[in-house]
Amino acid sequence: MTHRIQLAGHRWARVATRLAVVLLLATGGLVTNLASTAQPAYAHASLLETSPVNGEVLASPPAEVRLRFNEAVSFNERSIQLLDTNAEKLTIGTPGHVDGKANTVRVSLPTDLAEGTYVLAWRVTSADSHVVSSALTFSIGHPSATAAPVEQDAHRAVVVVDAVGRALAFLGMALALGGALFVAVLWPAGPTDRRGRRIVWSGFAVLAAGTVVVLLVQGPYAAGTSLAGVFDPDLLGAALSTRLGHALLARLVIVLALGVAFGLAVRHRSRSITTVSATTGTAQTETAGAAGATRRIVLPAVATVGAVALPLTWTLTDHAQTGVQTWLAVPATSLHLLAMALWLGGLITLAARVLIPAGRRDTSQASTLEPALPRFSGLAQICFAVIAATGVYLSWRQVGTWAALGATDFGRLLLGKLAVVLAVVGLAAGARRFVRRRGREPLGLDAAPAAAVRRLRRSVVAEILLGVAVVSITAVLVNTAPARTSYAPPVRATVPVPAAAVESDAGLRGASIEVNIEPARSGNNVADIYLTGPDGSLVAVPEVSGQLESPDRDVPKLPVTVTAAEPGHYVANSMSIPFPGEWVLRLDIRVSDFDETPVRVQFTAR
Repeated sequence: MTHRIQLAGHRWARVATRLAVVLLLATGGLVTNLASTAQPAYAHASLLETSPVNGEVLASPPAEVRLRFNEAVSFNERSIQLLDTNAEKLTIGTPGHVDGKANTVRVSLPTDLAEGTYVLAWRVTSADSHVVSSALTFSIGHPSATAAPVEQDAHRAVVVVDAVGRALAFLGMALALGGALFVAVLWPAGPTDRRGRRIVWSGFAVLAAGTVVVLLVQGPYAAGTSLAGVFDPDLLGAALSTRLGHALLARLVIVLALGVAFGLAVRHRSRSITTVSATTGTAQTETAGAAGATRRIVLPAVATVGAVALPLTWTLTDHAQTGVQTWLAVPATSLHLLAMALWLGGLITLAARVLIPAGRRDTSQASTLEPALPRFSGLAQICFAVIAATGVYLSWRQVGTWAALGATDFGRLLLGKLAVVLAVVGLAAGARRFVRRRGREPLGLDAAPAAAVRRLRRSVVAEILLGVAVVSITAVLVNTAPARTSYAPPVRATVPVPAAAVESDAGLRGASIEVNIEPARSGNNVADIYLTGPDGSLVAVPEVSGQLESPDRDVPKLPVTVTAAEPGHYVANSMSIPFPGEWVLRLDIRVSDFDETPVRVQFTAR
């Protein structure tokens, strides 16, 4: 008997040691691979420069097109397409990075391009694992009357399935981590309870399933194809070669290691040695004690490493590792996710197994509130404090300004999430008051009136539903460009009419020119131009023309079409800004048949 127990103890120790090594290797590889980057990254890649410039008219076909972004981007052979005026795809070279620069893409073009306008559509994956896309036009000889339309948005079904997969992964992490902590630590009867263990196992299954869904969908999402692309081995291989693919594979390894650790923990806690002979009892007890000591050291260490590593599979490939203060944002976001998981997963397990009876005849589970409920109440308070502290910092980091909250999709989603979280905090505060009040009673929580317990159940169920809503909003937020980068404050500039124009036209004496540009970012913009007299009335002139100028001498001047909306009010409805940076809008104000005065308005495009 002693020999068998020794073998079992050694076998268990070997399994636990191997599990710890696998988990540490997965975590170390994940951090090394994902945290290493050659240059600072930002949230969602943005185009800084193109050659040729968007809208440029060339005398001869260019040999290649270059796209320079503000961070490293990844792509495949389908990421860049060239369309002629008939929307026909032309054969181009295989895209590649320029001289090892991960933020610059180059693709060679045919040398026999005919005269006319061409559209180069691109779709790349930024460092935060999100796909960005756009298109530029250039003309050879002269512009065509029309340009080919380009559909840049991903298929709706792909976006929906990706969001569902991310939400499932978040929910699975909550059930796996929070449920496991509740069952194995907070609830003394948890390791022997079959339903409680099933809840945790379902969390591991949902987490793995959501991870696999995101991995399969990433290929067609990055390529802009339909859901049929999940069966394309080339797209799957491309997804596996990205930072996100590495993180998802590491997540699956961590899930497997944590699942084995949880199984060992509940198995050995629920099993006790009942047969001890009189002659060998001391040896058996010593062996069991050694195995128990190993379990008390190794399993908590494995669980701690796994709980820390699991959120990193999100934060090292998402908004946290891009933008400002990544050294603080990654741990803050990881703590935010971990606190959310421990609270929501523990709450669901508590409600499903302790507060809600298994059936009409099972009334015993409804009264087993001691000591699980007080312990979880204390844990929830800590989790809420962490969520609040990290949430305030992360909100400031991703939003930047108050105006961006209501002016961007990210800001509006964040406000909705904040409203739901405040409702959750209110419900949680009521539950905590119940626990503290009943804890001061002589008979404790188990003597609580049935009506009070029913109210507590309803409160907990509402808290769970709101928590799931928070997870759903979070799944959408991670695929939304942060407000700090997507928000571009409109340009408002007022300059006086130059003296030369005043001398040519007495009606312009004391007049000024007001220019409003929205959204003042790369891409199509609208510029409203007002000529106002000293009394605020609009002053009409024969004509206003314009062009965009860049401080970079290599960037050609781009014409801006200006039309009269009303006397004194002129509009450029499709002013295309090729890339972010400093620009000058030059307006030529014609006040007579022979006199024209230039006005320059400097602005910054985001």
